[in-house]
Amino acid sequence: MFRRTFWFTTGVAAGVWATTKVNRKLKQLTPESLAATAANKAIEAGHRLKDRAVEFALDVRDNMNRREAELGDALGLNAAVEPELPGPRRYTAIENRNSPKHVETTTYSYNRNEDH
Repeated sequence: MFRRTFWFTTGVAAGVWATTKVNRKLKQLTPESLAATAANKAIEAGHRLKDRAVEFALDVRDNMNRREAELGDALGLNAAVEPELPGPRRYTAIENRNSPKHVETTTYSYNRNEDH
C-alpha cells in the first residue's frame, strides 16, 4: 500500500510540475507577452547604446584635447610668453575748418545714375 501511495503522489507532483511549466511557457508565447518582452529588450538596448555613445564622445573629447596640447607644444604655442607692454596710444586729430591750412576740396558724386 505504501508503494502505491508513493507512486501516486509522485505522479501527481510530476503532473502539477509539468502543467505549471507548460502554462508558464504558453503565457510567455502570447502576442502581448512577446510584444512586452521585445519592448523591454529594445529599451535596454537603447540605454546600452546611449551609454556607449556618451563614453565614445568623452573619449573623443579627451583625445582631441590631448592632441591639441601636443600640437601646441610642437608649434610653440603653449610656451610661456613674456607679456609685452601696449604701444603708445594714438589720438585722432579733430579737423578744424577754421584753420588756415584747411583747403576745400572738390567733391565728386559717385552716383551711378548720372551721366559721366
